[in-house]
Amino acid sequence: MRQQTTSHILMVRPAHFGFNEETADSNAFQTRDERLTPSEIRQRARGEFDQFVERLRQAGIHVLVAEDSEQPIKPDAVFPNNWVTFHQEGFLITYPMYAPTRRLERREEVVQVALQAGFPLKKRLHLENNEAVGRYLEGTGSMIFDHLHCVAYACLSPRTDEHLFREVCAVLQYEPVVFHAVDARGQEIYHTNVLMALGETFVVICLDTVRDARERALLEEKFRATGKEILTITLEQMQAFAGNMLQVRNGAGQTFLVMSEQAFRSLTAEQVQALEKHTQLLHSPLYTIETYGGGSARCMMAEVFMD
Repeated sequence: MRQQTTSHILMVRPAHFGFNEETADSNAFQTRDERLTPSEIRQRARGEFDQFVERLRQAGIHVLVAEDSEQPIKPDAVFPNNWVTFHQEGFLITYPMYAPTRRLERREEVVQVALQAGFPLKKRLHLENNEAVGRYLEGTGSMIFDHLHCVAYACLSPRTDEHLFREVCAVLQYEPVVFHAVDARGQEIYHTNVLMALGETFVVICLDTVRDARERALLEEKFRATGKEILTITLEQMQAFAGNMLQVRNGAGQTFLVMSEQAFRSLTAEQVQALEKHTQLLHSPLYTIETYGGGSARCMMAEVFMD
C-alpha cells in the first residue's frame, strides 16, 4: 500500500553551516546578516538542529542522523532533501545541484545511513551528470510528490529544469504538473517546497505566487480531484517559511505537520484550527538556519520510505 508519509527521516548534522554566496543569487529567502560571527552561526545552527531532532524523536518519529564531514566545507549540508530521494518503489535518486559547493554534499556515507537502516534499494538513478550541461533538479526542493495519486508538482526556476522533472516523473510513473511562481518582487521562487506543502488530505500553498490564471486553475482543479483541502497562505507567511512544511508520521501511525517556530507563529488561529482537523502540528525554532540558509524544516528532512 502506498504511503504519503513516512516515519523514517534522514537528517545531516552540519559541521560548517553558514551563508552560501553561490546560492544567494537565486534564493531570496537568504539574508546576509553580519551580526553573528561565522563561529556563532555554526554553533547556533547545530543547537537548532539538535533541538529539532529531539522534538521529532519525542513525537515517536524515527530520525536517522548522518554527521557532516569537516572537509570539504559544505555550508548547506543541513539540507539533504535537495540531493537525494528514497522512494517506496526502492528507487534511490541523486540530483544535479545548481551551486558547485552544494555538489559536495552528495556523499555515499550519508546514503549508507539510510541503506543500513533498511531502505530496500532496488534501483539507483544518477542525474548529477546533468550539471555539466547546466541542467538542475534539486530533489524535493524542486518537486512536491503526491504519492497516493502518483502526481508530482514543480514550479520552474534556475534550479528546476522541466526536462529533468519530466524524466523523473517518467521513471516513477507519476503525472507531472508544471507551473511558474514568483515572489512579491517578481523574482522566480527558487524551490517549490517553500510555497507549497502537500499532506495526505490537504495542501498548504501560496496561490498568490502563481500569476498565470490558467496554471492556478489547473493546480486548484488537480488538488480537488485528488481530495486535498486547499489551505492558502499569504506572501508574507510564505516568507516566514509557512509553505516549507512536511507531514510525517510516527511508529504508532499518528501524523504530524512539521514546521519551524517562525512558520507556526505566522499562522492565524483559523489556519491552525483548519490544519489541526487534518493532523497534529509540530514546530521547532530554526531562526539561524532560516536566516542564513534560506531554508527551513522541510528542507532539513529527507524522507526514507522503508515501510
